[in-house]
Amino acid sequence: MAVTLDKPTRVHGRLPRSVGFDRLLLFLALLVLWQVLSWIAGPEVITSPPATARKLAAIISAPDFVGHAYETGRAFAAALVISLLGGLVIGLALGFRRLAGEVAEPLLVALYSIPKITLYPVILLLFGLGVSAKIAFGAIHGIIPVALFAMNAVRNIRGGHLRAARAMRLTHLQIAIHVLVPATLPEIVAGFRLGFALTLLGTLIGEMFASQRGIGYMLVQAMETNDTATIMALALLLVTIATTASWALLRLDHGLHGNEQH
Repeated sequence: MAVTLDKPTRVHGRLPRSVGFDRLLLFLALLVLWQVLSWIAGPEVITSPPATARKLAAIISAPDFVGHAYETGRAFAAALVISLLGGLVIGLALGFRRLAGEVAEPLLVALYSIPKITLYPVILLLFGLGVSAKIAFGAIHGIIPVALFAMNAVRNIRGGHLRAARAMRLTHLQIAIHVLVPATLPEIVAGFRLGFALTLLGTLIGEMFASQRGIGYMLVQAMETNDTATIMALALLLVTIATTASWALLRLDHGLHGNEQH
C-alpha cells in the first residue's frame, strides 16, 4: 500500500535543514576560516574579510575602475560567445558523426591538456597586442571543454529519438535544433558552467601578460608592488562573479533535470 507524505519527513524527530541554511553555514564557516588565516598569517599575507571588503569598495568607486572593468568585460563577453557557441557547434557535429567524434576526442583532450600559456606567443603573433589576443586566449580555454560536454551529451542521446527524426526526413540542422539540443540541454548547461569559468580565467591571464588596461592588468600591477589588499579585493570580486554565474547555471541545470523527471 502506497503512503503519501504531505509534510516534510522528520529525521530523529527534527525537520531536515534546508539547503539554504546549509549554504549559509558553509558561507559563515568560510568567513571564519578566512579571518583565522588572516590572524595567523598576518594582514601582509592575507587581509581580513572586512578589510578586503573595504578595499574592494574603494577600488570599485575609483574613477578608473569603470574603464578597466569595461575592457575586461568586452573581451570576456566576446570570448565567452566564441567558447559557448563554437564549442556547442563542434560538440554537436562530432557527437552526431560518431566516427569523427571518436577520432577527434583524443585530439581535443590532448590539446586541452597542453598548458595554454605556452601558446601565448603564437596568439600574440597572430592577433597582436590588443583586445583580439585576449579574446582568443579566453576562447581557447573554454571552447574545448564545452565541445567535449556537448559531444558526450549527443552520444548519450536515445537512439529512438534520432531514428524518429530520420524517419521524418529532417535535415541535419533540423535534427540539431529540434532533437539534439533539447535532449542534451542539461549536459550542455553543465559544459557551459565549466566553459564560463575557464573563459574568464583565460581572459584574465591574457590581460596579465600583454595589456595596459583591465582587471588582469590591475592584478599584475598589484603583484609587482606586493599590494596584498588589492590582490585579495580583486580576487574576491572575481570569485563573486564566477560563483554567481555558476549558481545561476546550476539552478538552470537543476530545473532542466526536474523537467526531465516530470
